[in-house]
Amino acid sequence: MKFHTIGNNFAAEVSGIDLKQDLGAATIKSVEEALQRFGVLVFRKQGLSEAEQIRLAKAFGPLDGGLRKATGAPSRFSHEALIDIGNVALDGEVSAKNDARLLSRLANQLWHSDSSFQNIPVAYSMLSAVVVPEHGGDTEWCDLRSAYEQLPDDLRQIAENLVAVHSAFHSRRLLGDDQYTADQLAKFPPVRRPLVYQHPFDGRKIVHPSVHIESIDGMSVPEGRLLVAELLEHVTQAAFVYRHSWQAGDYVMWDNRSTLHRGRRYDLQDRRDLRRTTTVERH
Repeated sequence: MKFHTIGNNFAAEVSGIDLKQDLGAATIKSVEEALQRFGVLVFRKQGLSEAEQIRLAKAFGPLDGGLRKATGAPSRFSHEALIDIGNVALDGEVSAKNDARLLSRLANQLWHSDSSFQNIPVAYSMLSAVVVPEHGGDTEWCDLRSAYEQLPDDLRQIAENLVAVHSAFHSRRLLGDDQYTADQLAKFPPVRRPLVYQHPFDGRKIVHPSVHIESIDGMSVPEGRLLVAELLEHVTQAAFVYRHSWQAGDYVMWDNRSTLHRGRRYDLQDRRDLRRTTTVERH
């Protein structure tokens, strides 16, 4: 494998590897070490099937199904752990613009890390591009380690030792998607996470102002949300962001513990088929 640094040095494009093949333990270890070092890895011309993506993801840890565990939404995939990030309906056609599942996915266009609203140690996410729109639909990642290290002193002092309340449905409510039952809401009660923490790989500190944060302990709701907005403004400066323009066959892996990401706008009537897998930390 070769790693070509991109994205302000916190992402890398990887060559010399075929992800469709069974990867040995040594290769898996090398990929994971690179993923922890860079934060984002880009693999071109992979074209994985559902089964190949599931097999590959499992090599990096147990899989997590995310919000589908609460919504119970039907899937067009044969593997439950595949998470739909596209606009394809169950019948294989492009979803109508008012399709409830599509509207829920639009929250992916807000800065977040996957499943921070769960009380589980989420690690990596992997996104496979099967069909991409002609225009738009890029994905951006930001480097939370470098962003912390360049926080203004006053903002760093405020953020240290604060606890953020993450809610699975907060980002969706912001976009008017609030048709959830009491049973669904109960499956994902709010969880508390430090606003600043250390990465388990290298010990570098990270500031984590995800859109999933609905409040900050010890602050009024407006004060807490304004702090999160200010931190988001800082961590998403161009100096900390890698923007990926998708090609069919791309496979991108990232570390949710050191990055935030968001999708970008595209024409919802232009077919887009992206498939995500997410892992939790190994015990």
